[in-house]
Amino acid sequence: MYLGLDLGTSELKALLLADDHRIVGVARAALTVSRPQPLWSEQAPAQWWGALESVMQQLGTQHTAALAAVRAIGLSGQMHGAVLLDDKEEVVRPAILWNDGRSAAQCAQLTAAVPRLGEITGNLAMPGFTAPKLLWVRENEPELFARTRRVLLPKDWLRLMLGGEAVSEMSDASGTLWLDVGRRDWSDELLAATGLTRAHMPRLVEGSEVSATLKPALAARWGLGPGVRIAGGAGDNAASAVGMGLVAPGQGFVSLGTSGVIFVSGAAFAPNPAQAVHAFCHALPGRWHQMSVMLSAASAVSWAVRAFGFADETGLLAEAATLSPEARARAPLFLPYLSGERSPHNNARAQGVLFGLTPAHGPADMAYAVVEGVSFGLRDGLDTLERPGGDLALVGGGARSSWWAQLLADILEVPLALGEGGEAGGALGAARLAWLADGGTVESVCRPPRLKQRFVPEATQAGAYRSRHLRFRGLYSALKPHFAP
Repeated sequence: MYLGLDLGTSELKALLLADDHRIVGVARAALTVSRPQPLWSEQAPAQWWGALESVMQQLGTQHTAALAAVRAIGLSGQMHGAVLLDDKEEVVRPAILWNDGRSAAQCAQLTAAVPRLGEITGNLAMPGFTAPKLLWVRENEPELFARTRRVLLPKDWLRLMLGGEAVSEMSDASGTLWLDVGRRDWSDELLAATGLTRAHMPRLVEGSEVSATLKPALAARWGLGPGVRIAGGAGDNAASAVGMGLVAPGQGFVSLGTSGVIFVSGAAFAPNPAQAVHAFCHALPGRWHQMSVMLSAASAVSWAVRAFGFADETGLLAEAATLSPEARARAPLFLPYLSGERSPHNNARAQGVLFGLTPAHGPADMAYAVVEGVSFGLRDGLDTLERPGGDLALVGGGARSSWWAQLLADILEVPLALGEGGEAGGALGAARLAWLADGGTVESVCRPPRLKQRFVPEATQAGAYRSRHLRFRGLYSALKPHFAP
């Protein structure tokens, strides 16, 4: 039995995986984000630990025997977050998250200080990445920066609490702007540019390697046996790829989580920073991947639920689905840049926009516009990548809606495949990485899941969506000079 822990932005998921690939149990605990100032996004790591205690209690109540049989734990998590620790390994300040946009000026400073940054990291300096966050802390909270002795990514802070070891792995470390992604090692040049050294960094392992052992006191409290291994794990998207069996070159997925992601596996380091494409290490040795990321996907739908008074996300999607093709063509356009945007714009100042409102528009039009706008944002990202040869897997919480899945297939013009466990891809991938760390082979562990449903683009809809997508792109270009400075 293997346990996968996925530390997301809005929830922490735990998944129990049997060695015959059955998902035995899943538990969830909600998380909240603090936004004390415009562009800021933070979470207290103590909240993560509380959520972990909650899911372990749920599993202990519902799956006592399975939990006792766990041999290894894998970790997946939201990328780029900065957890600052002092010399006593105590948290110095709330963690600055991946969707925090305060460090745009520091990105420019870092790019000027290290002209080879794109060559080394395979990425542009963006506010979401970890290194600019530390520059911001050094400039704006110098007393906290001076106290900082270690910087960890969110899931790696959980590892420290679980096993007492400061360790990261290649896929998550790729999103810091401190990793030489081609060499799979920390870059001394980039660390120095942010006032840090290797001493501030955790040691690195591959995602399928053993990184630590669960503390005996925690094993006893949660009902696990002794000697439970903790795998290196992965950043959330690389973990989702492992969960869906997408480890061969050309395989990929679309993720409808808090953020929206298009992910394509590769056999080599292939940077394309000019179009804000992320080039990262994969969770398995000797493999890399490309990725486009939009900052507000399912989170934009959650915002619309609150803003327009829907009961929940399911109610919003059901309302959106009532629009006829003719009504869709007349719906407002929505720019989904509620927290700025990464791919392909790299614009922390971009803002959300509803355009084209008339007295005839009602709740269904608003609901449809938001879902369509997120889908158009994902299409923009796909157009920066080399298109996969076959289907894209569909993962993330948004994958629960068949209607949205079909709309997205139509807009992307790519077939989408929903596999068993697709809603919990990161947690499933983490459990599989635990299995690999326990001696499993890639061929036996990283199998594609059973296909639940396939969504094939409807050719009759392509022209209408292309026309609206062109207007969507033109709207961003026209409004870009007017976003708040």
